[in-house]
Amino acid sequence: MRLLALIGALAIVGAVGAAVFFFGGFFNVAATEADPGIVNWALIKVRAASITRHAGVTPSVNLDDPAIVQAGAKIYATQGCVFCHGAPGAEWKKFSEGLNPDPPDLTEVSKAREPSQLFFVVKNGIKMTGMPSFQKAGLEDKEIWSIVAFVKKLPTVSEEDFKKWSAAQ
Repeated sequence: MRLLALIGALAIVGAVGAAVFFFGGFFNVAATEADPGIVNWALIKVRAASITRHAGVTPSVNLDDPAIVQAGAKIYATQGCVFCHGAPGAEWKKFSEGLNPDPPDLTEVSKAREPSQLFFVVKNGIKMTGMPSFQKAGLEDKEIWSIVAFVKKLPTVSEEDFKKWSAAQ
């Protein structure tokens, strides 16, 4: 019984301490300051678990169709994805260095994430990052799937292909 009381008391002290830390203004929200390790770890774990739980749709297009991939490259370029994530032959914009967390390198993310997970992120965005919801920006699911098709192919896309696919027609 005493052990349970001790555990309860420690939980209360921990909750009060966390409340004082966050609501007392001790947690620095400035993007110029690195998050404490435990906060960074928690945000990454929560984000990954949420994406995994909510990403359950199957592609409504053929992600290997060259026309879909090329359409995705054009949307990727025209919707501003290049500014934060870069592209073959295109530099990231300087302002993206001010985002916290840093925008991920999609050539790496595309290998680690399933298409449904990429679709979820592009469609819904991610809170407390610079990643917007492209559904709220007016893109339809088919357009979002084409971005996913392009991102999945991104590690093998040449600079010449990206320039050709993303050029205004």
